[in-house]
Amino acid sequence: MTTSNMIRGTMILTVATFFSKFIGILFVIPYQALTGNEGVFLYQFAYTPYAIILSISTMGLPLAVSKFVSKYNALGDYQTGRRLLKTGLLMMTVTGIAGFLVLFLGAPWIVGMVGVPHADAQNVILVMRVVSIAIIVVPSMSLMRGYFQGFESMGPTAVSQTVEQVVRVAFILISAFVVIKWLHGSAVTAATMATFAAFVGAVAGLYVMMRYWVIRRPFLLKQMNQRQRRSRMSLFSMYKELFTYAVPFVAVGIAMQLYQAIDQAMVFHYLHYDAVTVKTAIADLTMNDQKLVMIPDTLATSLAMSVVPAMIVSYAKGNREDVRQKITQALQLVLFLTIPAACGLSILGYMVHGLFYGVDAETLAIGGKILRWYAPSAIFFALFQVMASILQGINRQRITLISLGAGVILKVLLNPVCMLLFGMIGPIIATDIGYLVSVIISVTAIRKATNYQFSMIAQQLIHIIVYTLIMLLAIKVIFLAAGGYFPKGRVLAAIILFLSVVIGGIIYLALAKSTGLLRKVVGRTRSERAG
Repeated sequence: MTTSNMIRGTMILTVATFFSKFIGILFVIPYQALTGNEGVFLYQFAYTPYAIILSISTMGLPLAVSKFVSKYNALGDYQTGRRLLKTGLLMMTVTGIAGFLVLFLGAPWIVGMVGVPHADAQNVILVMRVVSIAIIVVPSMSLMRGYFQGFESMGPTAVSQTVEQVVRVAFILISAFVVIKWLHGSAVTAATMATFAAFVGAVAGLYVMMRYWVIRRPFLLKQMNQRQRRSRMSLFSMYKELFTYAVPFVAVGIAMQLYQAIDQAMVFHYLHYDAVTVKTAIADLTMNDQKLVMIPDTLATSLAMSVVPAMIVSYAKGNREDVRQKITQALQLVLFLTIPAACGLSILGYMVHGLFYGVDAETLAIGGKILRWYAPSAIFFALFQVMASILQGINRQRITLISLGAGVILKVLLNPVCMLLFGMIGPIIATDIGYLVSVIISVTAIRKATNYQFSMIAQQLIHIIVYTLIMLLAIKVIFLAAGGYFPKGRVLAAIILFLSVVIGGIIYLALAKSTGLLRKVVGRTRSERAG
């Protein structure tokens, strides 16, 4: 896959992922308005263990299967990938049921371990058991997504992902409205329906993947008939290789949820606020503000899904120069987009939180402060994901586990201290340190394995930082003209945000274009232009 094809595949998934994440953020606004912080608290406390067990049940399938299939397709062996799909669907059904039983039966133990207040324990157990049903369906869907990605076809994943999210969000909002407004029910009932939406969305996403399979099956069968003759690979060898790929992908997939679970397990012990303040803070740390912070991370997520098939082929062929070019392109794209977006979100923290979640003074003081500190974390999230993808591409999967393990251990050790010293922003500081250590370990391993000189992007990084600072100065001027960082109403917040994003974006892109940085980041490589 050429760099231009990598970017094309990346952009397809970027649009789908960005849209999915964006509506995933938008739904929180009316959902919180309907159910309050109680509904958000119940939803997120159930969703975090669900996401961890789901990632383990799917075994990092989309990326692992993508890597496996693309490798054997490159060798002309399409039959091996097909056998993986056929046998894997049965295995995923088994692991899905096992994951469902673990979460359903283990919900009381998880709630007790986390230390949820007794008054909320039974409600959290209920919503946790309801969301566990989705684990039965998702693994099979993930396997099919990875299979298509192995053929460098990102469309099925993009469409399935979008449909799944649209159906899920629509079910959440409609059910919450019916429960609260029509039936005058409780936030607990609304949260229960919201978690059941994960199953409804998964069924819709699986249906889309099955439709794609029916449509593209003749083409895939034709490729198999043209395959090169190879010895039949045993199922044991096939799954041993797949699991070797999958474990690091699982680690990347559950990284965010692990950090969230650590925060959820400790907030009631080390944040010495009243119960209402703690619930508000944990809602912002793990759902409200956390979803906003993940917007700048969207490109990195898409890169992680598309860079591996391209890099594994180049690395397998021994083309180290092409590997280094792909590393440069991936890092440039992520830094170019993530740094200004994360820094802009930080300086606009109070305005963004006020627009999305209301300008109530107490809620804004907590949520706005958390968002301002949390936004720069997106840079570390993005770098960790892309570094993990690069390590996959160069067969250094074990380093991903080591780097994540080191980061999580630091998070566990530093979280209590940071909470006691810095209050509600303490978990963010501990998270940043954990991810930073993971990135440093990954950078060291990549440099050693590929002889990649990270100084190659140092000059671009300096330009990006300087242009970002100029952009932030322009936004600050807008704030001074508007009378401060705190919104006086949602309409005014929307106007200030619009002006800040438009003017700041124009300044940043104009500076990047005038100095040639924009062309370097999104343009073709020299070798491609020569061809």
